[in-house]
Amino acid sequence: MFDIAMIETILLTLRLAAVTTFVLLVVGIPLAWWLARSKAWGKEFVAVLVSLPIVLPPTVLGFYLLIAMGPDGPLTALIGRSLPFTFEGLVVGSTLYSLPFVVNPIRNAFESMGERHWEAAATLRANPLDAFFTVALPLAMPGILTGAILGFAHTMGEFGVVLMIGGSIPGETKVLSIAIFDFVESLEWGKAHILAGAMLALSFAVIFAMRLVETRFKSDLR
Repeated sequence: MFDIAMIETILLTLRLAAVTTFVLLVVGIPLAWWLARSKAWGKEFVAVLVSLPIVLPPTVLGFYLLIAMGPDGPLTALIGRSLPFTFEGLVVGSTLYSLPFVVNPIRNAFESMGERHWEAAATLRANPLDAFFTVALPLAMPGILTGAILGFAHTMGEFGVVLMIGGSIPGETKVLSIAIFDFVESLEWGKAHILAGAMLALSFAVIFAMRLVETRFKSDLR
């Protein structure tokens, strides 16, 4: 049913999704906290930039990333290495493309807390860092879990961005969405059906998991 090349593609896609989700949480949680709590005048401009991939065509984002990470690009000059058509390049592109799907749910979770919890933490003389880890993160956990699930699933299903900056190199950049496209182009309908069915099952599982998180959160509030 699954040949070695297909298994390699699935494992590469899972690896990309796992690494990207980790990076998204490391970057997204502090960014969501700043967007939720900051009074800076430019924070909504930053919020728009974060949300831009939701409406921006993936090929447009992939095109500009290709320029930025190319031999003469600013990112290449900064890190001293060209990233297109590498796994690391896919991680950069996937992180930027999935950022709003992680940041926005976490930001909403932080904003829904109100001030009562912070006032209680202040009366117990908790410093801001302690309050963040002992109050904010536990209360925002449903939003963090939702963001992690969305980020993981969104990375699994990416096509335009990974095609632009990664191409279709087996074992390096050929992820599930690219493999399905290649199978359709070569008229290998059976293999395309297998991988497409796996993606369909994953999508259902993601939505189901999100519903479970929401239900559990609502029951905890009662």
